[in-house]
Amino acid sequence: MDRTHYRIVIVGSGPAGLTAALYASRAELAPLVIDGMQPGGQLTITTDVENFPGFPEGILGPELMAKFRAQAERFGAATVFDAATAVDLSSRPFRVTTADHGVVTADALIVATGASAKLLGLPAERELMGYGVSACATCDGFFFKDKEIVVVGGGDTAMEEATFLTRFATKVTVVHRRGELRASRIMQERAKANPRIAFAWHSTVVDVVGSKEKGVSAVVLEDVRTRERRTAPAEGLFLAIGHQPNTALFKDALELDETGYVVTAPGSTRTSIEGVFACGDVQDHVYRQAVTAAGSGCMAAIEAERWLAERGV
Repeated sequence: MDRTHYRIVIVGSGPAGLTAALYASRAELAPLVIDGMQPGGQLTITTDVENFPGFPEGILGPELMAKFRAQAERFGAATVFDAATAVDLSSRPFRVTTADHGVVTADALIVATGASAKLLGLPAERELMGYGVSACATCDGFFFKDKEIVVVGGGDTAMEEATFLTRFATKVTVVHRRGELRASRIMQERAKANPRIAFAWHSTVVDVVGSKEKGVSAVVLEDVRTRERRTAPAEGLFLAIGHQPNTALFKDALELDETGYVVTAPGSTRTSIEGVFACGDVQDHVYRQAVTAAGSGCMAAIEAERWLAERGV
C-alpha cells in the first residue's frame, strides 16, 4: 500500500476478487485488494483442480490462485495481506478499516469475501481437507471413481450430492444424526431409490482416519442415542451441511438475505448501496464454483468502472 485512497478497493482475494482486480487494473483503475484471512480463497486448501477451463492436465489449487494474483498484479493491482475489520458505507468515499494498515478509503467497493463450508469441527477434517475430505461433490467427485464414500447431511444439498456421487462411487453412505431426513420428499425418494446409496441413521462422524500421504481410509461413527462408536471403511468424506457466507463485516451495512448472502440486483453485482458491488460466493448460494465466481468478478469490475465513469470519478 503506497497510499490510503483508491478508486476501487476489493475485499477478498479468491477467484472473484482477483478477477475483479484483473479487470479493474486493465482499466487503469489501480485497485487495492485486501486479501483477507485466507489469501486466494478456498481453492488454496484444495489439491487438484480439473474443472477450471484452460488447464487440460489440471492444476493445484494454490498454484491456480498464484497465477490469478500474478496476472492481476502484472497490470497494476496492489494486494495487501491484511483483513478488513470494519466498513463505513454511510457516505463516500467509503471507509474500510484494516487490522494492520489502518483506514483506507475507496470511491467504489467490491465485496468478494466468499463463503465457507460448514465443517464438523474435527481436527482430522481440516488436516485432510483436499486429501479425501471435501465440501464440493461437483468439484471433487471425479476423483472417487470406484470408491466407497460418506456424505454428511440430511437436507436437499446432501441428497443432491449423494445422488451425484453415485456416478463415480460404488457406494455412498449418507450419515445423518436423526432418524429421518430434512430434505424435500422428492429428493428423499430419489436418494432412497438409488441402489448405491445407504443410510447411517442417528449417527455422527466423530473422527476421520487417514493421512495426507494415503488419503482417507475410514470414518468413525457415533450413535447419538447410545454413544457407541464403530469404524466404517470409506475413502472419501463429503460435507453437505451447508455454507456460511462471510458477511459478518457487512451485517449492518448491506442488505443480506435470510441466510446471510449479499443481495444483488438480478443479472447484476449491484448491492443495496450505490457504488458497492458484490461478486463470487458471497452472493451466490447456487453454483459456488471457481469459474462462476471469476465470471461475477469480471461483472463487478466492469460495473464499478462504468459507475465511476458516469460520475467522473
